[in-house]
Amino acid sequence: MHLIESAPFNLGKNKVYIGVPENLVAFACKISFHRGFEGYISFMSKTQLIEHNEKTLGAVNAGGHLMIINTDAALKLINKYF
Repeated sequence: MHLIESAPFNLGKNKVYIGVPENLVAFACKISFHRGFEGYISFMSKTQLIEHNEKTLGAVNAGGHLMIINTDAALKLINKYF
């Protein structure tokens, strides 16, 4: 996964929708399953978001800024958002 972002109107305390980034990641996991990759995705995380991505997405830090979402975490996200 290269980059996900929320729209400017959906940032900060006055955001309109909750869980947009998580939903986008769940969609990427769903595509991974459809393409035969068992839900696995990887992405580079900003330093300040590594711990957050571990908690909210179930991502694993594979070293440095590289984060990986495995099959189990992917299924949890897909079941939550789809």
